[in-house]
Amino acid sequence: MIPLSVQILLALFLDFLSGDPRWFPHPVKGIGKLALFIEVPLRCMLPLRIAGIIATLLVVTISTGLVWLCCHLATAIHPLFGDLVSILFLTTCFALQDLRQHALAVYRALAARELSQARNKVAMLVGRDTEDLDEEEIARATIESIAENTVDGVTAPLLFALIAGAPGAMLYKAINTLDSTWGYKNKRYLQFGWAAARLDDLANFLPARISALLVPLAAWILRQDGNQAWHIFRRDRNNHPSPNGGQIEAAFAGALAIQLGGKISYDCKISFRPYLGDPLEKIIPEKIKVALRLLVVTSLCVVAGGVLLKLVTT
Repeated sequence: MIPLSVQILLALFLDFLSGDPRWFPHPVKGIGKLALFIEVPLRCMLPLRIAGIIATLLVVTISTGLVWLCCHLATAIHPLFGDLVSILFLTTCFALQDLRQHALAVYRALAARELSQARNKVAMLVGRDTEDLDEEEIARATIESIAENTVDGVTAPLLFALIAGAPGAMLYKAINTLDSTWGYKNKRYLQFGWAAARLDDLANFLPARISALLVPLAAWILRQDGNQAWHIFRRDRNNHPSPNGGQIEAAFAGALAIQLGGKISYDCKISFRPYLGDPLEKIIPEKIKVALRLLVVTSLCVVAGGVLLKLVTT
């Protein structure tokens, strides 16, 4: 039997080596297809908010249950086979390497002064309008995405995995995928997506805060400004439309000595987010690479803390 903490480390290592191979049938794609399949009939039968609650519970239960069943059946064949299946599922729940590759593609385009290409690359990371972004706005959008996805793509599934193994990690990914699918505040999903959005807020509540608390430590390790990361986290963490997004973004802004937030455009409608951090330094493309190092070290701090806690409590 391979201990769960070792399984998680191996899964993170495999993700770092290969990311998500395009040829592999990724479970998150399956969750998205299941969500759309369930949405259609429930919309026709029930009030939208009730339909959304039932749809959310069904998708989360089916997704988590299938992973549990696969791991259980594989273990019945042979314990080592069960561990390997668990590691495979865990690997699909982490998005560290994919996030790094997308962010580095933006950095390389900016470094080459290919602004049009950089706009196209950052559009793969964010949902905002990117057609008119300048260099600093592209770098800011990329760093904000790195910070947010530190939680969504790495530390939150990691923490769920430490608690409940591969089924726990997939539970989180199902919730997060539903928020990405249904959690929009538009006419179509305001009511139907209510449950998915609220459940995602709940699932990310502790991971976002634990991750943000570890960013100053990661900053000190990287010889960035850990004190400023702590100061900005405490001061600005609630200056964000999301109850969780501002936690990690504020800590990143402090560690990088930059200011995030400000003007943003979705579907040609301009809005303004409160600022996070102080503009002590310009948001240059090189800050993207520093943010990625902060992502990796913060994730490793979460792994180390989680493994240490499991050793102490077992």
